[in-house]
Amino acid sequence: MALAQKTRPGDIVFAGITGGSSALMPYPVEGVTLDEKKQVNKLLLTCGANIIEINAVRKHLSRIKGGWLAKAVHPQAHLINLTVSDVIGDLLDYITCPTVPDTSSFDDARRTLSKFELWDKVPASVARYLKAGGPALETPKDLSDHRIDNFIIVAGTAACEGAAEKAKELNLQTMILSTMLEGESRELGGTFAAIAKEILLNQRPLQPPCVVIGGGETTVKITGEAGQGGPNQEFSLGAALWIDQIGEVVIIGQDSDGTDGPTDIAGGVVDNWTIERAKALGIDVFTALNRHDVTPVLQKLEDAILTGATGTNVNDLKLMLVMPQQP
Repeated sequence: MALAQKTRPGDIVFAGITGGSSALMPYPVEGVTLDEKKQVNKLLLTCGANIIEINAVRKHLSRIKGGWLAKAVHPQAHLINLTVSDVIGDLLDYITCPTVPDTSSFDDARRTLSKFELWDKVPASVARYLKAGGPALETPKDLSDHRIDNFIIVAGTAACEGAAEKAKELNLQTMILSTMLEGESRELGGTFAAIAKEILLNQRPLQPPCVVIGGGETTVKITGEAGQGGPNQEFSLGAALWIDQIGEVVIIGQDSDGTDGPTDIAGGVVDNWTIERAKALGIDVFTALNRHDVTPVLQKLEDAILTGATGTNVNDLKLMLVMPQQP
C-alpha cells in the first residue's frame, strides 16, 4: 500500500475522519471491482439498513476499512485519530474504521444481506466473496501492539446539545428526547407529531412554549424508482401530515453536513399550515412521500433548508417547537 511505503519509523500519521468520509475510501478486496462495490453501497443506502449494518458489509469488502489501514502503516508510524462523529454512540470502529480494530465479522456482513434480501441483488463477485469469507480473510480484531491514539473532538450528539443550549437561552422548556433515533424517517416524523399533540392537549411531557429535540441517523427504504429527497426531508414532510392545523407547531429535520441524501439541501422545516399550503399549490404530499420525491415539494413550498456545505458532520438534528394554544 502506498501509504505504508511512504512512512518511516518515527513518523506520525494524523487521520481526520468521520463515519461518512470513510465511505470515500473505496479500495475493494481482490475480485471485486470499484463499480461493483459502488453498486453494493447504493443498495445498502436504500434498503433501510442502519450504519452498523451498512459498515459491516463495507468493511468486509475493503482493503482499507476495518483496521486494514492501521495494519498497513504499522510498525513504521504512530497513528493519531482526530474524529468528528456521525455515528450513534460514537463507536470508533464505525467512525474511524480504517484505523481501529474491527468489532464486526463476516457473519455480521452476511446477516445484513440476508435481513434486507440483498443476496440476489448484489454483484455475483460480492456474493461469492462474502459467502466464502472466514478467519483467513477476517478484518483485524486486535491492534494493541500498534501505536494508535484516538480523540473524539466532536461527539455525534453535538447538534442536539447545541440546540438545547440555545433553546434554554430563549427561556423555552427544553427536552432532548433521544440522541439514538433510528428507523424509517417519515414514521419518526409522525411520532414527533404525536408528541406535539400530547403537549398541546395535555401539557406533557412539557408545557408550551417548549422545544423537543432528537438526534440520530434515520433511514429511508426505497423499492423501485425514486425521485429526489433524503431522510431529513421525509421526516419533516411525514410530520407535516399529522400536524395539519392542530396548533402552532414547527418541526425541522436537518442533516448537519448540509447535504441530506443525494441533494444540495440540508433538510426541511414544516408547520401546522404546510399541508394546507401544499393543497393550495396542487401538491399531494402523501404521494410525493410514497414516490420518495420530496425535494421538489419542499422547494415549491419554500420550506427547504439551504446551508451549503457546513464543513462538519455529526448526527442529524430533529427539532420541534410547540407554542401555546391561542384562546
